[in-house]
Amino acid sequence: MALGAEWGVSWPGSHGGCKEQEGQRQGGQGTPTWGLPRARKKLLWRLILSALGLLGLYGYGHPMLRYLEAFIPMGICPTDIMPLLRDNFTGDLRHWARPEVLTCTSWGAPIIWDDTFDPDVAQQEARRQNLTIGLTVFAVGRYLEKYLKQFLETAEQHFMVGQRVVYYIFTERPEAVPHVAMGVGRQLRVERVVRERRWQDVSMARMRTLHEALGGRLGRETDYVFCLDVDQHFVGHFGPEALSDLVAQLHAWHYRWPRWLLPYERNARSAAALFSGEGDFYYHAAVFGGSVAALRQLTAHCVLGLQQDQERGIEALWHDESHLNKFFWLHKPTKLLSPEFCWAQEIGWRTEIHHPRLLWAPKEYALVRD
Repeated sequence: MALGAEWGVSWPGSHGGCKEQEGQRQGGQGTPTWGLPRARKKLLWRLILSALGLLGLYGYGHPMLRYLEAFIPMGICPTDIMPLLRDNFTGDLRHWARPEVLTCTSWGAPIIWDDTFDPDVAQQEARRQNLTIGLTVFAVGRYLEKYLKQFLETAEQHFMVGQRVVYYIFTERPEAVPHVAMGVGRQLRVERVVRERRWQDVSMARMRTLHEALGGRLGRETDYVFCLDVDQHFVGHFGPEALSDLVAQLHAWHYRWPRWLLPYERNARSAAALFSGEGDFYYHAAVFGGSVAALRQLTAHCVLGLQQDQERGIEALWHDESHLNKFFWLHKPTKLLSPEFCWAQEIGWRTEIHHPRLLWAPKEYALVRD
């Protein structure tokens, strides 16, 4: 049962869609806000968001559109259930430290923002459990030369510092992997993969590769694993506060949008399809993680869905990311990472983004996709 139903409270997303941002649901139907009844306010927001959505069809990168997006309300975690939510690595969470953002989901998972956790407590708990953490990344084709060295060098500076870490680099050219000095208790392994013909196939094939690796050495020698895209780099602390059984990343471009505007797969023939009223948030496939067992289940789901789509002669709009979002709708993540953990500078300045952990690299598709 969702926490909203169990305690008789409601907030954005409490009907299965925590990303449904249509204002606070705590007032009555006729409660005036901005001088308007709630029903009219809701209609006004729908009209505004629909207009913004249409503008987005002509080019989402327009600065004015991004500026207006910052005014879409996110909702807040109800104060009466804040004390009941604890994190498995940081203990009591400081929801009160970030009153301007949503810090919990309707099913009781925390959304981790800067200042809501104690990084020292998380470090101590990870050491107490004597954990080994895996980090997987695919560096295929020109992505290897363009991004991998900076990715690894910055990971050594910021990713799970002070913990045992095993990097798994999947590439078709093991001999081209750059040498990067590893800290104490940190190792790098290189696994050869077959180069796919299309970049879409490279993206979709990784779920099968990850599933097999998690059933092999990667799964045997790690406790938790993060799966990251290579075309990004670390700029801030990314530590054990991010660990949980099943971890999802809020997509930086979509975390403020209501559920009905999110880019889910809508083709009913696709195994990744989500229909009206389905979905919670929109999650980014550039960062996801969890325990070995949970990731085996996730990757198995995506592999099966991708295979079914291939047999039907179709591809989901956002390929493996669409199937990832379908999985997280069916199997709720136990922890969500705020957009601070994977941020795109192109979005511009946002007051709620205090300390980014990962930054997207500028997209140079004409150079790296051939």
